Formats: sequence, C-alpha cells, structure tokens
Amino acid sequence: MLDEEKDRFTSRLAMIPGVRPMPSVGQWILLQVEHPTELARRVNRRLAPGVMSVPRQVDGAVRISVADPRQNEQMLRALRDLV
Repeated sequence: MLDEEKDRFTSRLAMIPGVRPMPSVGQWILLQVEHPTELARRVNRRLAPGVMSVPRQVDGAVRISVADPRQNEQMLRALRDLV
C-alpha cells in the first residue's frame, strides 16, 4: 500500500513546475527545488513544523515523507502555491 501511494504521490509531485522528484528510498521523497531552505520554512509554517526538511548532504533539495493520501494532497496544494 505504501509503495502504491509513494508512486502516486511522486508522479503528482513531478507535475508541479519547479519540483523534480529524485531517486529516493523508504518512505521519504527527495525533491530538487530552487531555494530549499526558504521553501521548507514556508511549507512548515503552512502545514506543520518538520513536514519538510533540508538534507545537509544534498544541495538544492528538500525531503518530505509519504503520508496518507489526505496529507499528501495537502502537501501537493502547499507546493503548488509556494514553489
């Protein structure tokens, strides 16, 4: 079930201009974006603290987790508004 939701969520993320999903493992998805620190701050402020993080070892990227479909849709809406 989680793999199916991750695939669905990743394909929806790829449709957002300025967001490029990167190869990821587990329940996490790396997204290549411009201004990752600013985007993470704005998304965390809108949704909940910590829902998006900036990994230190990957330049120009943010990290989000795959959640349930409702929460993933909230993330998609926030990204469409904020990217």
